[in-house]
Amino acid sequence: MTRLVMKFGGTSVGDVERIRRVARIVAAERASRPGRGLAVVVSAMSGETDKLVKLARDAGGEGLDGGTVGGPGFDDEYDVVVSTGEQVTTGLLALALRQIGVPARSWQNWQIPVRSDAAHSKARIDAIDEKGDLARSIDAGEVAVIPGFQGVTAEGRITTLGRGGSDTSAVGVAAALKAERCDIYTDVDGVYTTDPRIVPKARRLEKISYEEMLEMASLGAKVLQTRSVELAMAQRVPVRVLSSFIEPGEASDGRNAGTIVCDEEEIVEKQIVSGVAYSRDEAKVSLIGVVDAPGVAADIFGRLADAGINVDMIVQSQSRQEGKQNIVFTCPDRDARRAQDILEAAHEKIKTDEIHIKRDVAKVSVIGIGMKSQVGVARTMFSALAAKGINIEVIATSEIKISVIIDSQYVELAVRALHTAYGLDAA
Repeated sequence: MTRLVMKFGGTSVGDVERIRRVARIVAAERASRPGRGLAVVVSAMSGETDKLVKLARDAGGEGLDGGTVGGPGFDDEYDVVVSTGEQVTTGLLALALRQIGVPARSWQNWQIPVRSDAAHSKARIDAIDEKGDLARSIDAGEVAVIPGFQGVTAEGRITTLGRGGSDTSAVGVAAALKAERCDIYTDVDGVYTTDPRIVPKARRLEKISYEEMLEMASLGAKVLQTRSVELAMAQRVPVRVLSSFIEPGEASDGRNAGTIVCDEEEIVEKQIVSGVAYSRDEAKVSLIGVVDAPGVAADIFGRLADAGINVDMIVQSQSRQEGKQNIVFTCPDRDARRAQDILEAAHEKIKTDEIHIKRDVAKVSVIGIGMKSQVGVARTMFSALAAKGINIEVIATSEIKISVIIDSQYVELAVRALHTAYGLDAA
């Protein structure tokens, strides 16, 4: 018995008419391969989670009001409230499927169960029962409709996985069911070489490796949640990204082929650069004249980690002063002021001469598995930016990506220049 997992996000199930459309897509997929088991993972209807978060904050008082998800005050009752949006969608879709003659039932995570840790509002999946009633129901021909974004602890308390967690839920279910693939239906028809709103000549990729997709997701591409790609890579679950705004049947007959996220070995023609990603939500923090001693960097970044501040690019260089060093790093712009306060409070330990925060910067990255065996990739990037008069402030590299920090006003110009420089423009 083969199995397929299909996932539909909030915009795909935004109202009852769209839910009926999803039901027709599922029915067409089921008819295209008789005998194949289907599980459908759904998000809350678009906008519903925001409403539920507001209700939880209004009722929870100061501890929840305006807080950071996953921070102090977010407890198990918060998760009980915000998880109800997905439960509503599962019931509505199961009803819509039954109305058109497709046997279906909704499943809640405690019924499967989808086990998670107890980190409320940012839980991680621990295990999913792969041989229980869910698998038997699917193999008997019933479409299982499952809520994404949530799990249940060993003590039976509901948890949520954080924003975008439905993608992770879908990949987790696909891994547990040993599905042939996990299809992520969204409002775009695949993964593009860059944002088509900036570069109209951006091309849809037929295939992209797990490693490339992980880099693109973490560097600003919004198509898939980073954790879902990590899980797919770890469990070797092929993922297909495709549009839900299609005619039912187009997904199964090849007219809406989407993009397959898969092992590098499955990609015959490897592009040197597969895509250009960008992120505007960046700030550059410069620590000038930090004492050059063992453990100082660990202390600096340990304090930031304890405060929940995600640090990305880090560059350390020797200062002109003997026994001093300079450290530059980037973090989300919304965390820049808090990072400065934390570092200023640690002045006696790290003895920084100056702390500079620069807002209005952006990160632009080129990604491609072909970089592993190709020289001159960095030269092409730097030459393309120089030709447009764009100054580079920070550079960071890995085996398959190069990222730079530039002034945010040049983001679109940089993306277009790099897209052309690497031959990614569509003919």
